[in-house]
Amino acid sequence: MLGNRVIPCLDIDAGRVVKGVRFSGLRDAGDPVESAITYQDQGADEIVLLDVSATPEGRTNNLEVVRAVRRALSIPLTVGGGIRGTDDVARLLESGADKVGINTAAVQQPELIAEMSYRFGAQCTVVAVDAAMRGDGWEVVVRSGRERTSLDAIDWCRKTAAMGAGEVLLTSWDRDGTGDGYELDLVSHVAAAVTVPVIASGGAAGAGHMIDAFRAGASAALVASILHDGRATVDSLKREILAAGIEARP
Repeated sequence: MLGNRVIPCLDIDAGRVVKGVRFSGLRDAGDPVESAITYQDQGADEIVLLDVSATPEGRTNNLEVVRAVRRALSIPLTVGGGIRGTDDVARLLESGADKVGINTAAVQQPELIAEMSYRFGAQCTVVAVDAAMRGDGWEVVVRSGRERTSLDAIDWCRKTAAMGAGEVLLTSWDRDGTGDGYELDLVSHVAAAVTVPVIASGGAAGAGHMIDAFRAGASAALVASILHDGRATVDSLKREILAAGIEARP
């Protein structure tokens, strides 16, 4: 059985890696190619590359950045941002993505999930779900957190998996960039509701938070700030995860 995955996330704006808190207050965090190489050398299982300004600005993904990162990598690459239809997905795959993540487009055009899965395979169809707390549950937010949808996040994750998503990339809007740890109740509820892998995202400040997410049912943990700021490396995180008795890929 394959171990749990550690996946660095590179949020891209204007060709640079950026990081903020709750999708705002973005600060420069480096060059995407250099960052991708560094994290691959440290033992990253995959890289996620998200063009965070593409959808809000009404443009397609920055394919030049995708191609440049792909040329530097030998590990899987997931790309998201600025996708409106399967032709956009095809261009990203042709540019070197192994998987494509959709968020706003999935909410606006749920049929796109099934179309992607049929045309390209469930293995490359990733639905990214950004969830914000609402009452005693969570609501799906889109357009980089700028718009609320009234969709129940757990129910939406269940539906996306039924429509052909091969993975759910689950981000807590409330925890993003805070260092307060993943939203474990959200992770556990979604993991129990779907049969596909769940990637936990938003709030990790160390291996302890990742271990908690794996115990809550996540198959992978997305990390960003702690790597960008040099507070940890992928290999140091994996050592701590393994020491806790949690399976991780070598």
